[in-house]
Amino acid sequence: MKITREEVLHVAKLARLNLTEEETTRLMEDMGSIIGFADKLNELDTEGVVPTAHAIPMQNAFRKDEIAESFPREEILKNAPDSDGEGFLIPKVVE
Repeated sequence: MKITREEVLHVAKLARLNLTEEETTRLMEDMGSIIGFADKLNELDTEGVVPTAHAIPMQNAFRKDEIAESFPREEILKNAPDSDGEGFLIPKVVE
């Protein structure tokens, strides 16, 4: 598919780009190459391929969300520069 100068200028306008004539010509060629590659992919036989298929088998890498005992609050607050016994106290940063 051939990309026209007007299409390049339209995309440039949407992106708020001011292109020189040389940049416009180069982008016409580059965008044409990209569209050509995408057209070549359309030649592939994808019949029977699930849209969410992966090239390699994948499985969920996350652990199960299980309730577990947490660290004791006193143990955590030992490292706090300042605390009120319930949580960390930090200096006020917004007036």
